[in-house]
Amino acid sequence: MFLRTIAEDDAIGGVAEIYEKQKSQLGFIMAATQCFTARPDLLPIYTDFSNKIRAGFSLGVREWRLITLVAAKHVPSTYCAYVYSQQLIGDLGSKQAVLAVHRDFRTAGLSDKEVAMLAYAEKIVLNASGIAESDIDGLRSAGFTDQQICDIALCAAFRCFVSRFFDAVGAGPEAAFIDDDAEFRTAMTVGRSY
Repeated sequence: MFLRTIAEDDAIGGVAEIYEKQKSQLGFIMAATQCFTARPDLLPIYTDFSNKIRAGFSLGVREWRLITLVAAKHVPSTYCAYVYSQQLIGDLGSKQAVLAVHRDFRTAGLSDKEVAMLAYAEKIVLNASGIAESDIDGLRSAGFTDQQICDIALCAAFRCFVSRFFDAVGAGPEAAFIDDDAEFRTAMTVGRSY
């Protein structure tokens, strides 16, 4: 971490509560959480915003993770690629399936609806200003509601924001997210090397 942040032993109030909750869930405090404490007033706001986006997400956890992996690849964010690739192994059934999505989601055996979702997410990361109403019409034709389209956009755009912030302040992956498989780890190293 490049910035001075609040250590676990020094946390008080809302920051301490957030730290305690994350530690009870994961066994550690993520750098992605701690980095916001360079502005301690922002961590509770960020956490609340992030939790609300996820709690109201009209698609499944698997879709959140797929969108995030594709977004992380193009940001590019190694940290987020490491975290979400690990989570997707269970969702997709194998590292090979995750690698196939990472290489090219269009040929990875996903459903046409999932491919449409990820193509939209990819376009948001690469060139959101290039999105036209025809892109939205295509998503509707694929079976997405306007709320779901909004959620795809929120998930992809949110990843652009947080991934770039994490890199900008030096937040890096915890050991739990660094895969032992060198080939897998190399594939997910899309930005900064760790």
